[in-house]
Amino acid sequence: MPACPSPAEHPELIPLCADHLAVAAEAHGSVAGVADALPEPCRLCGSRLGVRFATGRSCAVCEWPYGEHPDGELPPPRVDVVYYLRWADQVKIGTTANPRQRFTAIRHEEVLAFERGDRRLEQRRHREFAEERGGSSEWFAASDRLLAHIDVLAGGVDPWDRWRRWVAEATATR
Repeated sequence: MPACPSPAEHPELIPLCADHLAVAAEAHGSVAGVADALPEPCRLCGSRLGVRFATGRSCAVCEWPYGEHPDGELPPPRVDVVYYLRWADQVKIGTTANPRQRFTAIRHEEVLAFERGDRRLEQRRHREFAEERGGSSEWFAASDRLLAHIDVLAGGVDPWDRWRRWVAEATATR
């Protein structure tokens, strides 16, 4: 490779001139993709974050090819979650594969968090927070320890956004 015609701006980082650096970035982007906003939300998960390749775009969250329609004839994938619901100063720890349907039967004020897992994880959480448990029910006192656990799980993300992402990922990998 011939020497660069002009000096690099930051030779201590990458010893390439601006023109060669642009060529290298373009070459890398053609292989690894370039982060880019999608023109419209992903049809699978609703994200606007995308990755642009020479061959097209895909969703950066669930990797669904941009513009493709999910097959409506396929049943939705099963995504088991442990959920945390609040009612007053109580938290219910339960599990379901269909939270919207399940929550219609449970009186609650707020969905606090989802955690991927099935009955085994739910039972582990029940043992973990046994001191806060109200009798033999799935309702627990909203202690600082339990709320701190829920805050870590939620991570500042809307639980329903996380649920949609998991379903989209499971659909995309089928």
